[in-house]
Amino acid sequence: MINLGTPDSPKVGDVRRYLTEFLNDPRVIDIPTVLRAILVNGIIVPFRAPKSAKIYKQLFDLNGGKSPLLEYGYKVRDILRERLAGHADVELAMRYGKPSLDEVAEKMDKAGYDRIIVFPLFPQYASASTGSALEKAMKLIRKWYVIPEIEIISQFYDHPGYINTVVDQAKKHDLKEYDHILFSYHGLPVRQVNKIYEDKKCSNHSCENEINDENRFCYKATCYATTRLIAEKMGITEKDYTVCFQSRLDKKWLEPFSDSVVEEWGKKGAKKLLAFSPAFVADCLETSIEIGDEYQEIFEEFGGEKVQLVESLNDHPMWIETMESMIKERL
Repeated sequence: MINLGTPDSPKVGDVRRYLTEFLNDPRVIDIPTVLRAILVNGIIVPFRAPKSAKIYKQLFDLNGGKSPLLEYGYKVRDILRERLAGHADVELAMRYGKPSLDEVAEKMDKAGYDRIIVFPLFPQYASASTGSALEKAMKLIRKWYVIPEIEIISQFYDHPGYINTVVDQAKKHDLKEYDHILFSYHGLPVRQVNKIYEDKKCSNHSCENEINDENRFCYKATCYATTRLIAEKMGITEKDYTVCFQSRLDKKWLEPFSDSVVEEWGKKGAKKLLAFSPAFVADCLETSIEIGDEYQEIFEEFGGEKVQLVESLNDHPMWIETMESMIKERL
């Protein structure tokens, strides 16, 4: 299982190391190498690391001094190890940070497995997340003397178990209490979703309305498809929700921007918003702090009262069962 990663601690040095590894990935910032090196190492990391460290401290403090992404990752790994005992060994790796993909791959090489299932924990495929995790895993595995059978799970946004778990988490909240519902996904530069298509134009491919042969691996299309599946299951009508994208770096990212949508509904007089974040399988900086804290402040500034985050899948029993069944299907 591969997730994105987390700094070892909220100390500036640890955050700096994490951001340096993360942002130097050519699939994350897809510009020429020299420009990326200057931008990341000369501008972004030096200025961003101290600010990000403060935000990570909020996250770690909120979770007893630990990263929820890592803690839930270990919990899920340990439960699956018990449930799959005698069928498969289970390892957790992070694309950036620890436990490192390099160390886990080396351990698996020595074990001499007949088959390996590579399972990036990103429901919707994106080059900057799933693509990067798979590329790194393949680079490491190709160096092995014996390369076993390899199965890849590239996305699972439409898996019934995943959808049902999101729905079950949302059932903790009474939909009637909320003025509007947000489905907030991690943002991407528009140029990255454009690269999926021959004509380099995501806007030409009905991504907001349907999944077809051309857009089935388009991140924007699968985000909208995820939303439709959840909304249909919960009886949420299209007028009652907005699909939006958070964590943008500039204006050339997928729109509408989540923070702008929160502000807009505050100005409209809404008092309570319910926010899903279905791109994440575990709560993290983007859910607990960005939505749960920063968006709450924005909403209050414009007259709102409460932005309620729907908890991520974390270690929900239904999610564990779903992962177990997805693995067993491939065994």
